[in-house]
Amino acid sequence: MALNIPFGCVLIANRGEIALRIARTCRAMGIRTVAVYSDADAGAPHARACDLAIRIGPPPVRDSYLRIEAIVEAAQSVGAQAIHPGYGFLSENAAFAEACAAAGIAFVGPPPAAMRVMGDKIAAKKTVEAAGVPTVAGYLGGEQSIAALTEQAKRIGLPILVKAAAGGGGKGMRLVTEGGAFADSAAAAKREAQAAFGDDTVFLERFLSKPRHIEIQILADAHGRCISLGERECSIQRRHQKVLEETPSTAVSPALREQLGHAAVRAASAVGYRNAGTVEFMLDASGAFYFLEMNTRLQVEHPITELVTGVDLVRAQLLIAAGHDLPLRGEDASPRGHAIEVRIYAEDAENDFLPSTGRITHFELPEGPGIRNDAGVETGSIVTADYDPMLAKLIVYDRTRDAAIERLKAALDEYLVGGVTTNIPFLRWIAGHPAFAAGATTTAFIADHFRPEQLRDQADGERALLAAAAAWAALDDEESVDPWRRLGAWRHSSSSRQVTFGSHPDKSIAVWRARDSGAWHASFGRQEAIVEERGNGIFELRSDRMRERFAAWRRAASVVVSLAGRPREFAIARPPSLADAARGGAHDGRSAAGVVQAPMSGTIVKVDVRRGDAVRARQVLVVMEAMKMEHAIVAPYDGVVKTVRAKAGGTANSGDALIEIEPA
Repeated sequence: MALNIPFGCVLIANRGEIALRIARTCRAMGIRTVAVYSDADAGAPHARACDLAIRIGPPPVRDSYLRIEAIVEAAQSVGAQAIHPGYGFLSENAAFAEACAAAGIAFVGPPPAAMRVMGDKIAAKKTVEAAGVPTVAGYLGGEQSIAALTEQAKRIGLPILVKAAAGGGGKGMRLVTEGGAFADSAAAAKREAQAAFGDDTVFLERFLSKPRHIEIQILADAHGRCISLGERECSIQRRHQKVLEETPSTAVSPALREQLGHAAVRAASAVGYRNAGTVEFMLDASGAFYFLEMNTRLQVEHPITELVTGVDLVRAQLLIAAGHDLPLRGEDASPRGHAIEVRIYAEDAENDFLPSTGRITHFELPEGPGIRNDAGVETGSIVTADYDPMLAKLIVYDRTRDAAIERLKAALDEYLVGGVTTNIPFLRWIAGHPAFAAGATTTAFIADHFRPEQLRDQADGERALLAAAAAWAALDDEESVDPWRRLGAWRHSSSSRQVTFGSHPDKSIAVWRARDSGAWHASFGRQEAIVEERGNGIFELRSDRMRERFAAWRRAASVVVSLAGRPREFAIARPPSLADAARGGAHDGRSAAGVVQAPMSGTIVKVDVRRGDAVRARQVLVVMEAMKMEHAIVAPYDGVVKTVRAKAGGTANSGDALIEIEPA
């Protein structure tokens, strides 16, 4: 049977892994693809993977990936018959879908009217309630002043969620557990919603304690047919953003799956939905479920549904957008086996999940049966604060859940990323946790079980120290820089040179290179290890106990090693410069006492203190926005503000001084 190709050319209005994912299916269907890119993505993998690539603006999303007219003009200029929006950016923007239609271009997604209803969380809840779908009690009114919202919160009772009406992905959402914190939380949610979606409208919803987050994938065609493709559980989240997804859910019986599927179809049919979409529910301990929202697009976690059903959802989207009937029936989508997806983020789980930026020095993915990698970066890619910190998705499949978990653990052990901090150690922690193995996953999983110090046991401190010394020597040998960078902390001895790190001034590590093998040897006391270079910033550490590969990269006065996926930075204890000596001490690269630094690069949203203000420990000093999320920078202790260097509306780089505090 000949393949029915709906379009000759499709423009992909997105970036990163989802753009590559869409291009892959288009290529398999014989469809030419067009990429769009910002200046920051000029050499990105997605721009190279398509047949054509068109520049649409500078790095900020409002000047590039959110420019409707630029994207439509790009599609017209090359004769594209359809535009696939992926997820995020303009994927749920009804005005974009209308602009495509006005230009005679098919939009691979739902009708604008359905997007408008489901994109407005208030209208969506009212609509599905009328269709007989259960919802959580809350406030859906139009009065949006902080005072009015505060009164409604008192009526509903705490705990309560403040949620953006126009958005998703955890943006513009705040959980309030104390009445005194409501006003500030509501104001922050409205600011974040305005920045992310251009609409600061919020609604209130009673907070369900420790529910499960269950979503149903649906497909609907233009001929009135709508089917459910089963559930995905997405309960493990941080900051209301999903980290791990799996299907089928351990909490969903065949009977409950049927009920959820029928409810999802009713919700979608109530707005005349077409194409792929996801209806999300909260499931409480009693088995009762409540409508949460509908995402009118392809979900980030769609691959796990593809693996257990055998359905290529992007292909189905393209066929439906071209007017074809649904390519399958509901019974064709019964789950077979078990699939799990984890999101690889450039973020530091040990430091409140703050985003990490920089150049990726090495990117090596696991391979093998039952392993799928949807990645949007590669070695040499630059991770900036302009976009979401997700680098890739790791998806595993096996016949049973237990087997899929073991496959996930093995794949995470093989994942190697250098140059930026990632959440891989955190994902390893989840995969190995007894509660996850037991299927006891609720939205409180991370809050209940995770403590940052739990990750610090994953890499032995002495091994990391030896690896850092040898890696510093190897990387220093590759870079001919200034004498102190080249000699650094070396002190000549009869058979080796010595290196000392500022964090371990009492440990002088002997490092030498074997003439016969070229391997580096590092030792102190009775500890010894051999480190061999594997190229591109990858090394192998050997000791009498084990052999393991790790990534390492240089910074200005330090070396970072990533053992077991956990990066550790070691500052070199180097001789003081003349300027340091004049100030009476050596500079070790760390901030002076009392200086509050920017933990990442981003925009200053607001500054809450002035010079001379008395502050208390953990008081919010500055709010920064990076990668579409707000981050509160707090006082480390009680004191008085001496200097304010941060300015609302300005930008800051990671490590920049923001506030100086005189300790009380």
